[in-house]
Amino acid sequence: MRLIADLHIHSKYSRAVSKDMIPAVIAEFALKKGVGLVGTGDFTHPEWVRILESELEETPNGFAVLKGTTAPLFTYTVEISCIYSKGGATRRIHQVVVAPTLEVVKRINTALAQIGNLKADGRPILGCDAKEIVRIATEASPEAFVIPAHAWTPWFSLFGSQSGFDSLKDCYEEQTERISAIETGLSSDPPMNWRLSQLDTVQIVSFSDAHSARKMGREATVFELAKPTYANLLAALRKPTADNRVAETIEFFPEEGKYHWDGHRSCGVRWSPSETAKHKALCPKCGKRVTVGVMHRVDKLADRPAGYAPGDRPGFRSLIPLDEIIADALGVKGATKKVLEQYDAIVKGVGSEFTALLDAAPEQLKAVTLPRIAEGILRVREGKVDIRPGYDGVFGTIRVFKGGEKGTPSGQKTLF
Repeated sequence: MRLIADLHIHSKYSRAVSKDMIPAVIAEFALKKGVGLVGTGDFTHPEWVRILESELEETPNGFAVLKGTTAPLFTYTVEISCIYSKGGATRRIHQVVVAPTLEVVKRINTALAQIGNLKADGRPILGCDAKEIVRIATEASPEAFVIPAHAWTPWFSLFGSQSGFDSLKDCYEEQTERISAIETGLSSDPPMNWRLSQLDTVQIVSFSDAHSARKMGREATVFELAKPTYANLLAALRKPTADNRVAETIEFFPEEGKYHWDGHRSCGVRWSPSETAKHKALCPKCGKRVTVGVMHRVDKLADRPAGYAPGDRPGFRSLIPLDEIIADALGVKGATKKVLEQYDAIVKGVGSEFTALLDAAPEQLKAVTLPRIAEGILRVREGKVDIRPGYDGVFGTIRVFKGGEKGTPSGQKTLF
C-alpha cells in the first residue's frame, strides 16, 4: 500500500511555531493534505510528551493514533540541534530522531536531559557531537533511527557550507553505518543528492519541517509498504525490497528554498554559483563574503556531473502547495477567504490535497474548481512554472501564471 509520510514537523513548543500545532489540528490537516503518517515533532519537550501520552494511543502496528480515531498514523519524532566544536570548526547539525514507542522516547529523553535543557525549546539545542545522538537513540532501541535534517542548509546541517562536514563519515565516524537516510530539505532535491556517490547507500527522503498546519506536506515521502507498520517503515529505509521501499518523494521546486543560490540578503545580491566564482564570493556592495547556498555546495562536494540519473533510485515530483496555486490563479497573496473556500471545495471534491496535486484527472479538477485553478494544477504537474531562486534566507518565487496572463475568478470567461 502507498503511505505518504511527513516525519519532520514541530509542535507549539518549538520557537516560531503556530500555537495551533496540537495533536487534533495536526491530525485534521494531515487528513486534508493526504498525509497518512505524520511525526509528532518535539518529543523531547516534557509538556509535549504529557500531551502525547494523554491524547494519543499506541496501536499494534507500531504507530499511534489520536484517541477515538484510526487515521492518520503518528510516529514519535523530534528535531535536535547539536552545536559543538570538531576538526577546528564550530559545527551546527540538525537531526530528526524517530522512535517506535513512548517508552523508548522516555529512555532517550532521560539520556538527553543529562546533556542539556529539554524544557527551553521543542527543538532542543544540545552541546554534543551529532554522532552521540545516534548512539543514544539506538541504545534506547535498535528500532529508533536518526535522519540528518535538511542536509544542505548552510547554517544548520550535515553538509552546510557554514558549519557542516564534507562527508557523512567525517560527521558520524563509527556511527555512519546507522544512518540509513538523509532529508533533502527545501533547497535541494534528489538529483542534486544523486551527484554524491557517498550517498548511494542511503535513502533520500523529504519532509516539510512544518511550523504551522498548512505547511504540512509541502515536502513528503511516499512509501510503498506491504502493511502500514513501523517495522516495515524501518525496513523500507534500512533494507528496501519490492514490498517495503521508498516509492518517491514529493518536493518543493528546490529553487524556492531560501538557500538555493548564493547571495547577500541585506544588499539584495542573488548569484548563481558561477557568478559567485567570478566575484570571488565577495559582495560588490559591502565587500563581505556572500552566503554560499545549496547548489554551490553540491557542486563543490559532488563527484558526478549535474544531470546524473541512476536507474535504480526512487523517483520524485516537484509541486507547489495547493493554496499557493489557488492564490496565483486568483491573483491574490496569501490564504484569503476566497483561497480557502476554493481549497476546501477541491479537498472535499477529490479527497485530499495530494489527490488533487498528483492524481485527480483534469475532468475531476474542472468539476470541483474554477477552470483557471484546474489549469494551474496541471501546469505544475508538467513543470510549467516561472522560477526565481531563493538565496541567503530569502525564499525563491515560483509562479504558475505570468504577470501578463489575466483571468477572471468567476471562471465564466478565462484563457483556458
